[in-house]
Amino acid sequence: MANNNTNTRTRNTKQRQVDAALGHMPPQAIEIEKVVLGSLMIDSDAFTVVSEILHPETFYDPRHQKIYRAIQTLSIKEQPVDMLTVEEELKREGSNDDVGGAVYLAELTMNVSSSVNIESHATILKDKYMARQLISYASEVGTMALDEGKDIKDVMQHAEGSLFTLSQTNLKQDYTEIAPIVLQARELMQKAAGNTGGITGVSTGYYDLDKLTSGWQESDLIIIAGRPAMGKTSFALSLAKNIAIDNQDPVAFFSLEMNNVQLVNRLISNVCSIPGNKILNGQLSADEWSRFDSNIDRLKEAPLYVDDTPGLSIFELRTKARRLVKEKGVKLIMIDYLQLMNATGMKYNSRQEEVSIISRSLKGLAKELNIPIIALSQLSRAVEQRPGEDGKRPQLSDLRESGAIEQDADMVIFVHRPEYYKIFEDNNGNSLRGMAYICIAKHRKGAVDDVLLSFKGEFTRFANREDNDPYSSNNDGGTYRSSGLNTDSQADDNPYIGGPISNDAPPF
Repeated sequence: MANNNTNTRTRNTKQRQVDAALGHMPPQAIEIEKVVLGSLMIDSDAFTVVSEILHPETFYDPRHQKIYRAIQTLSIKEQPVDMLTVEEELKREGSNDDVGGAVYLAELTMNVSSSVNIESHATILKDKYMARQLISYASEVGTMALDEGKDIKDVMQHAEGSLFTLSQTNLKQDYTEIAPIVLQARELMQKAAGNTGGITGVSTGYYDLDKLTSGWQESDLIIIAGRPAMGKTSFALSLAKNIAIDNQDPVAFFSLEMNNVQLVNRLISNVCSIPGNKILNGQLSADEWSRFDSNIDRLKEAPLYVDDTPGLSIFELRTKARRLVKEKGVKLIMIDYLQLMNATGMKYNSRQEEVSIISRSLKGLAKELNIPIIALSQLSRAVEQRPGEDGKRPQLSDLRESGAIEQDADMVIFVHRPEYYKIFEDNNGNSLRGMAYICIAKHRKGAVDDVLLSFKGEFTRFANREDNDPYSSNNDGGTYRSSGLNTDSQADDNPYIGGPISNDAPPF
């Protein structure tokens, strides 16, 4: 046994000499590691204090990693932790001789009288570990950056992914007493009482939807889902128009599917009530040019920030979002759409796992920035395959690629237009032509219900049912004509939307 101890010390000494030869000793605190392990073996309650701070890899000395792992195993099994039980667990794992056996365990406990400072000591060890990890990541990134065959964007995403993983693993938020939270809740209730309609978040611009949600709430992740051609992007743009143009609240729109010009063309159609095909070919009537001229300043001055980076990674989004919130005061972020994002720089084994990481990261970002994030999402084909009117209604299980989306979201909303499936009346005989259901299928903070809005496909616009549109060819005060969405104006697939405005058009 003595010979084994000598060999272990020799290996550790050689390792330190090699590390020192590289210029610096890695951040470490061997003596504190000994004190922590000794404290854990003399105080059965000490592990609960450090269990969320320390992990086996937090310790620098390989012997200490094995000893802590044995202590961790015993604690998880709710077995007593002392010098003898730890020795038995090390024997069971076949590592007792590697750590020095009973002699070394006794040495660890002899120099400790109490565990009173164990939390402070554990925090020091965690900081040393994080410093070592940062050095390791910096070295790895440096090597990748020197490789001219590597795309520098991939290197940057890898670096940010590594830092994100490290921070998520080690930076734990501590608990908070309930008293200040109760006071904060009361202040929010008083504020809400003074708002018209009880709006406590960012108003959606739709009266019935605001009644159910009280507006988009801070730190919430909202998923807006639907099959292709249901109008997800049109609904998101209508929300952006209501919030940024009508209410002047700053909004950031990340479009992974369309470029900036296509997106702005849709907004012009929405705001100016000009059919998308005319925006594409520039053949506007005098009245339409007049509407364009009278509304263009509203668009230009709106606090709306558009980003059309293709294949946006969660790390790029986080960097841009932080800057937009800090510099532009953005109150809401929209992403079109979630499945087109990637988690480059992080480890995952399947696309489903990658989507889960993206979903979880979006919820974390919403909490960090304390603003609502709206992400559009695709649905599976199961909707199309179910028979009957009720079968066409989307369900939470239809969310594509990951059940984690449903789990992470504070609210899941489906955009459902029955007329797309040639369903033109509801069960009471009311017309559903030109109408859309906004179905709240999950709502952590309130009720689930449907909101019926009007949909004008030619203008890619959702509106309150009671809104009057002076430019509609069938202005009946709320029951709009069918937008022909089963033929040539299918919302997300509208061939008229997108492309440059004619050179003969007035300048912006």
